[in-house]
Amino acid sequence: MSAAPVASAPGAPVEPPRADGVPGTWTQALLLSRYQLRDYLRARRFVLMMAIVAAIGAILTFVLAYFHGAGLTGSSDAFYGSTWGGGVYVVMIFSGIIFGGDAIAGEFQNKTGYFLMGLPIRRTSVYVGKFLAALGASLVAVLFYLAILVGNGAYYMGAGAFPVTLLESFGIALLYLLALLGAVFLFSSMFKNSLYAVLVVAVLFLFGFTIIEELIVALVKIEPWFIIDYARPVIAYPFTSPLPAHVVTSTGPRGGTTTTYNPTYAEGLAILTGYFLITAVAGLFFFEREEFT
Repeated sequence: MSAAPVASAPGAPVEPPRADGVPGTWTQALLLSRYQLRDYLRARRFVLMMAIVAAIGAILTFVLAYFHGAGLTGSSDAFYGSTWGGGVYVVMIFSGIIFGGDAIAGEFQNKTGYFLMGLPIRRTSVYVGKFLAALGASLVAVLFYLAILVGNGAYYMGAGAFPVTLLESFGIALLYLLALLGAVFLFSSMFKNSLYAVLVVAVLFLFGFTIIEELIVALVKIEPWFIIDYARPVIAYPFTSPLPAHVVTSTGPRGGTTTTYNPTYAEGLAILTGYFLITAVAGLFFFEREEFT
């Protein structure tokens, strides 16, 4: 018995079905992402994420109002470099944890993947569809935070205080979000328990990578280019002039030297791109080989 044809999402590229009538991999992924995104937007986790962003925005708005712009209203680059460059990282971390932490592990724990795999649906379609849905839900949170910042910027600096550098930084933040979700989906694919997956992702991205980076610099004394958190400052680089030196060596009061590393522009983008490609493919590799029981 052949499967019934499935309508493609509006505006989606039309992929010819196979000879047995089953939609192609990309069509399946888009359909699954559409329904998964709808579930995200209706779930309590989405309300929780919006509440977190609203709380961050409310605190920021209160601080700016209390200190009359907090000394950042003289320059749009200074304003967005501090509020966007530092705050969007927190929003993306929580989005990755909430929307992607259990995206794959939940299929094993809740046994939903056992029934899903009984349908003519490829695992690649499931993985890509869930990734796109998590990306879409995370983008809604990021855009909500951006809207709060633009509203504050327009209030203190006028409606024209929307620098082109903000768009450039938004593009870099999007690349960081892709790399973050790639790593989150990798860890989610490695565990069959969603609680373990969420805990590992939360610990690593909230403070684990930062501690590892500091230990590497202090003890091994090498540039930690292989840590995703090392590339995070690049998000604020469009607002920074001049850029920080790649290697900074300072002498302490007792004659000891301390070395600090800062990623270059190109290096930061390369790290984020590499993380996205490697972790996304590795996560799919683990998901393809896990057995549903």
